[in-house]
Amino acid sequence: MASHFFLMMLFSCFVSVVFAALMRDKPEDQIRLGARLFAAFVLAGVALGWLMYPFPL
Repeated sequence: MASHFFLMMLFSCFVSVVFAALMRDKPEDQIRLGARLFAAFVLAGVALGWLMYPFPL
């Protein structure tokens, strides 16, 4: 069974790869941008999760 964190990382990976391929032409620039986007997506997801933790639905 997949956890929410694993699914968020998988989604972040796919989105980062697509955005990097669309936004940069050189492979080294694509890798650098993809890694930065992946880290930003994961960190933002964790930060938003912690911010929303005290507000149950």
